[in-house]
Amino acid sequence: MSSPKSIIQKKIRLRQDLTASFASEQPSVKDGSALGVTSLSRRRFIGRVGAATTAAWTASAIGLSPLLGSKSLKAEAATVFGRQRAIEAYDLRKDAALAEYHLPIVSHPNNGDEDLYSNKIGNYSKGLPHNSLGEVDLTAYNSYLAAIRSGLPSDFENIILGGNTRLTNPQCGLAFAMEGVDSGNTFEPPCPAVASQERADEAVENYWMAPLRDVPFTEYATNPVALQACAELSQLGGFTGPRINGQVTPQTLFRGFTAGDLVGPYISQFLLQPVFLGALPMVQTYNTYPAGVDYMTDASSWLAVQNGVAPLGSNVPDSQRYLHDGRGVGAFVHVDLLFQAYFMALLWLLRNASFNVGNPYSTSHTQSGFGTFGGPHITSLLAEVSGYALRAQWFQKYWVHRALRPEAYGGLVHYTKTAAASYPVHSDVLNSQAVAAVFAKNGTYFLPVAFPEGSPTHPSYGSGHATVAGACVTVLKAFFNTDNVVFPNPMVSAPDGLSLTSYTGPDAGQITLTGELNKLANNIAQARNIAGLHWRSDATQAILLGEAVAISILRDQKHTYNETFTGFIFTKFDGTTITI
Repeated sequence: MSSPKSIIQKKIRLRQDLTASFASEQPSVKDGSALGVTSLSRRRFIGRVGAATTAAWTASAIGLSPLLGSKSLKAEAATVFGRQRAIEAYDLRKDAALAEYHLPIVSHPNNGDEDLYSNKIGNYSKGLPHNSLGEVDLTAYNSYLAAIRSGLPSDFENIILGGNTRLTNPQCGLAFAMEGVDSGNTFEPPCPAVASQERADEAVENYWMAPLRDVPFTEYATNPVALQACAELSQLGGFTGPRINGQVTPQTLFRGFTAGDLVGPYISQFLLQPVFLGALPMVQTYNTYPAGVDYMTDASSWLAVQNGVAPLGSNVPDSQRYLHDGRGVGAFVHVDLLFQAYFMALLWLLRNASFNVGNPYSTSHTQSGFGTFGGPHITSLLAEVSGYALRAQWFQKYWVHRALRPEAYGGLVHYTKTAAASYPVHSDVLNSQAVAAVFAKNGTYFLPVAFPEGSPTHPSYGSGHATVAGACVTVLKAFFNTDNVVFPNPMVSAPDGLSLTSYTGPDAGQITLTGELNKLANNIAQARNIAGLHWRSDATQAILLGEAVAISILRDQKHTYNETFTGFIFTKFDGTTITI
């Protein structure tokens, strides 16, 4: 422990540093002025708290001087240590805040649709009033923009809604983070524009997902609709999904963007294998919905959903099955706690995997981790990074992109195809076999959605589920030894979802823990797409944003440990290795 004299000297130096810092305070672009947000800036907050704290520490330092050489020093040891920790805790938080403060300011470009189209057809407007074609009422849209531009809670209460369905938590995007990167300084590239080929080709994928919801993933190689989807998607130059030798195949159809996604069964082992919640054994069978039941395929129900007119009905669970088709994974992501899938993965890993070699207790002969580097630490961290990931994504959703949902784009397709309007959607979707197949079944060109209420009432880009997926999977890869570790005894669901069998495919030995964690993230993200709620770009970019948020939090926490911690080494979603 430092001597009382050194503590006093440290306090005096800290007081001097604070005084100089406050005296040289400069305006910051991080105070929200660039966004029109009228909130207390970080600098002003530090100034308010710091001035009082500095005065208190000065008095404390003077008050300690009689202790030098005093017989009561031993009795005061606990008090001195407490004061020392208070200083060290402040230093730690201050250094973390200053490191964040001095990061380059991120720019936030969007795809330009909001400025390009005066009727706002390229942007999210669900829950606001619309005309019969689904075009938003501009007065209502401007009330929505006014709240976003001011950031005032009162202005959010003045948004004009079209029904009784409320917007989902727009102010989440303005909440600050106490660790890791601030949501206002995160980045997602512009999403595809409404008139772009990439957006149209993403829509074609969404339209194929609808008729394939009830086809088991294991039957894609023989199902004629799945093969037709592969053939059409292979010909689309703007389609960014995975391919093998330039072709979309049954093994790549509706899968994610990592190498592990293309190995083994479609569903990650972490969503199939049994786990234990303490003494409670858990078999991973989940409620699913009846086959063939889709929603928003007629003009009246579609418009009601866009206007936010509730009640809109509800899905009725059908049976419990292992996840084996699009309907099942859609049901899972309809009602899950957002970190639920990764908590299940954690339960498996705690019983079957070893900790990352960087864990300081991996080589300790006298200690094991618990509150730090152990199960409780990792469990709480999953929930923690989830919350911060959502703040970052909600900033992107509302304050940057305001992207339209696939269901709204389906309205543009329908009314263009029926010549009721002429919207700037690319010919790839207008001429697609997928859209023709949907029309043949339903008599309209609206995108069939798996839930009666359609998407949640917040903008599409990027996906909240996918952001949490990226953050939580990153935490699991950091804390466990997953790279190049083969998953033991991989399983696959039977086509009816009622049982599991051993997976014996030729690539069974290539199924790794890292690959299955990456696949887990993409399973959840793509499930939201399969349900008709999100685009492929929503999923991919959100996973990467979640990863960045988790890495920033892990880096901040690295400096809080007392243990000798050399860092975690793991593989990111893009295949590169990182050390934290």
